[in-house]
Amino acid sequence: MYPSMSVTEIFLIAMLMIFAIPYTIWRVCNTDYYAPLVVVQIIAGIVLGPGVLGALYPEYYKFVFSAPVIQSLNGIALWAVMIFVMIAGIELDFRKVWEYRKESTITALLALGTPMLFGCVTALGILMYDGWKGPLASDWQFVIGIGMACAVTALPILILLMEKLDILRQPIGQRILRYASLDDVAIWGVLAILLLDWTRVGRQLGFLLVYTVVTILFRAVMVRLQERDRWYVALIWLASCALAADWAGLHYMVGAFLAGVVMDADWYDQEKMDQLRHHVLLVIMPVFFLSTGLKTNWAMGGTMVFVVAAFLLLASVSGKLAGVHLAGRILKWGEGEASVIGWLLQTKALIMIIFVNILLEKGIIASETFTALLLMAIGSTMLTVPVVHPKLARFRALIFKH
Repeated sequence: MYPSMSVTEIFLIAMLMIFAIPYTIWRVCNTDYYAPLVVVQIIAGIVLGPGVLGALYPEYYKFVFSAPVIQSLNGIALWAVMIFVMIAGIELDFRKVWEYRKESTITALLALGTPMLFGCVTALGILMYDGWKGPLASDWQFVIGIGMACAVTALPILILLMEKLDILRQPIGQRILRYASLDDVAIWGVLAILLLDWTRVGRQLGFLLVYTVVTILFRAVMVRLQERDRWYVALIWLASCALAADWAGLHYMVGAFLAGVVMDADWYDQEKMDQLRHHVLLVIMPVFFLSTGLKTNWAMGGTMVFVVAAFLLLASVSGKLAGVHLAGRILKWGEGEASVIGWLLQTKALIMIIFVNILLEKGIIASETFTALLLMAIGSTMLTVPVVHPKLARFRALIFKH
């Protein structure tokens, strides 16, 4: 038996675990080269979930992660991830994409389409076995959802990794951002299709119509405001778009992306935007990683979950590399370019985790599939820096090539 404690005290125990455990592991074990802090936080979320902590110490798990505590953590996680998705939308630069539209379109289509195809084929194989498809999913929703999860590039994490590799502001870094930006738009478009609710199609069409009109007014107001006011108004706009999208049946996360994508990055100081992203990652996103870990499930046995995760990782990485190498042949890139770009674009982590959280919430995938996809995202992200760093050392001229 555990001593009687208030919900606030237990909540703070949970927060202590969320921040102390991954940071200690990251700093003491010096994992930064192959597992940045954000990856360690995701892994810690899984370890603190029902599959590990819940299995080893069920009574303690129930004591710390009681329903009131989980409800409080989920509220923080929800707001954190909406801010993060809005920032990702703001940072999409369609003017640069348009300036290099041929190269960007060819590369983005192949970098997205090929791993999506590989992922869909893998999903068809998974469908042959019971228990992996969600209770509310059609076969096509499950297959397309898995395919898109294999194709996702995690734009915010990609930015962090390219900063670590010191190529973010170099020509190759800007090229990669253009390709990832187009794919980011496709992710949310596919999600909207997957979540399309024909019983509420009138609401959804109405939302899109009102959103278009209000966006024109919103942009007209924002250009007249000082930057300090834009930050605050952006949060009001975020909450409004997320609420309206969720009411229409398109999910609040689609609304968060739509809130950001209509804002221009040059409305804000770039350094402040970078700081906001870093601060959100530091202060509140770890709560999202824990809430994600609490959804993991190993009911079919850990072995099968790892086997499925391995097949998904193979489909994701091989599909991304194949697509980018094909783009490189078409566009006549130099030696080593396709390999570096492909490995960076296969980075998963945050955006894919957000995506599959929604698939789980909507009953498109089962919790075991969610766990396998989560493991795939971790493996994908941990591979990136160890593979790309030596490649950049060999092809140093790539960094400065336009």
